[in-house]
This record gives sequence, C-alpha cells and structure tokens, in this order.
Amino acid sequence: MLPFHKAVEADFAAVNQLIIEQLHSNVGLVENIGHYLVEAGGKRLRPLLVLLTANALNYPARGKQHLDLAAIIEFIHTATLLHDDVVDISNMRRGRPTANAKWGNAPSVLVGDFLYSRAFQMMVAIGSMEIMQILSDTTNTISEGEVQQLVNAKDPTVSEANYLEVIYKKTGALFEAACDTAAVLADATAEQRQALKRYGYHLGLAFQLIDDALDYEGDAETLGKNVGDDLAEGKPTLPLIQAMAQGTAEESALIADAIREGALDQLQAVVAIVQRTGALQYTTDSAKEQADLAIAQLEHLPDSPYRQAMTELAHFAVGRDH
Repeated sequence: MLPFHKAVEADFAAVNQLIIEQLHSNVGLVENIGHYLVEAGGKRLRPLLVLLTANALNYPARGKQHLDLAAIIEFIHTATLLHDDVVDISNMRRGRPTANAKWGNAPSVLVGDFLYSRAFQMMVAIGSMEIMQILSDTTNTISEGEVQQLVNAKDPTVSEANYLEVIYKKTGALFEAACDTAAVLADATAEQRQALKRYGYHLGLAFQLIDDALDYEGDAETLGKNVGDDLAEGKPTLPLIQAMAQGTAEESALIADAIREGALDQLQAVVAIVQRTGALQYTTDSAKEQADLAIAQLEHLPDSPYRQAMTELAHFAVGRDH
C-alpha cells in the first residue's frame, strides 16, 4: 500500500470488499474474469480520488455512499481497460496476461459491458441525477477519446494539441469525474467543486504524460506491460511528437515511418532519438507542470491528512517508474 492510501485505509478495504460483492453474477465466466481483474491489483487511483475527496470534505460523517461511488468509478475504469486491451490487441497488463489473451476477445468485451451496466445500476441506487449526469457524460467522453485515438493511430502528423485532447478524454476525464462526483456527494461549495474538478483534470493529464514517457524508458517487468507497446500500435504520443519536432529531417522521417508501420524493429533507434532530442524530458516537464497545477487547486480545501495525501498523490504521479 502506498503512503497516500493509508489516509483512507479502512475505506479502501471496504471498497475492495464492495467490488467483490458487486461482481456477483449467475454466469460463472463473468465472475471469473471480474475476479481475475480485481486480483491483478493496480494502483486504484481513481477510486482513491473519490475517497480522499469525500474525506477532505468530511462526507463520511454524514454517509457511506462514497464507498459505492468509488466502486462505480473503478468498474467504469476496468470496463475501459477490458475494451482497450481488445482494441489494442494487448497481451500483458499489470504483469499478467490480459483478459483477452486468457479468455478471448468476445468474453472480454462482454464482461466490460457487464461492468459498465453494473456501474450504472449502482449509480441509480445512489439516487443523484447530478452524479448520473456527470458519469454518463464522462463515459461518453471516454468513448469519444477511444475513437479519436483509433483515428490518430499510425498518423505521424497528429499535433500536440490533438494529443492532449485525446489524453484528457481517455484518462483525465475519469480522474476529473472521480473528484467532481465526490464533491457533489459531499455538498462542496461551488468554489471547492470547481477546484477539485481542476485538480482531477490536471492530475489525469500528468499521470498519462508519465505513462507515455515510460513507454520509451521503462522496462517490461517494472511497467507490467510490454515496452514499446505504444509504438507497436502506431500511437503518436508526446515523446514522438516532440522528437519529430526537434530532430533532424532524417530522424523525423524515421519516427514517422515507425509510427505508420508500427515498426518495433526501429524501437531502439526511436528511443535513442527521443532521448537525444530531449523529448522525454519535455514530456516529463509537461507532466510536472500539470501536477503543480493540480496541487495549487488544493488551497481551496481545509488542511487535513486527506489534502496532504492528495498532494503526495500528485507527486507520485510524476515520480513513479511504473
């Protein structure tokens, strides 16, 4: 357990138990895949954001629905992972075979659908139309981001602005929604709610920027996924966009060809260019700027161990190696 989890350790344990309970299905395959995903662990940052936000606003003194909301956010995230891995033809996540590698594409997609629908069943039970609106809009935004990323695949002309729009939709939107829905649940002031929403937005961008940098400087055992996956899928992420902008004509052409072809045989050459041009540092610096912007938003919250944990979480997002 990471230090910032400890501030909400009891709540986190309760959410894990709730997730297991809500995975119940009369169809064995649904439970098998669901439990396989849950047991894989992961950082669970999105439900953690719900718990930290709710506690920072003293919501648990009034109720327990923040536990349900945290489980809902995790189900939505897990559903997107199941679908992502099928679309990306991924075979490893969190150091284990993906569900699609283990059971096949069709079961993975259908269990992803089950998790989405279970999340919305739980939303109805919370009984807040405002929370339902936020999360229905968010799942729509995530889907748009997936399609936009698919359109961008193998296109070396994608701009930095276009890339940032995609990572907001695919990652930032759910971080943002985790904070925003918890703020709604806790009856935050308009000022606090806006600040928390911006915190989630900037934190989500920082997190994804580092993820994209790690694809060119991590190792498979630490990352829990294959290094070079983004290049194999022809994803024009910021390290490549910046390397093409700063490299020589020959270097830019090599990277452009590698993106078009999803050519892993050029991975070492691409990594060398990304490092030589300062593109990795540029990506990391961009992530740190986003993390600083996130931390600045926390001034609108009262001082507490939960606010401190949210600061630590932002530092972790940009300092991690996996």
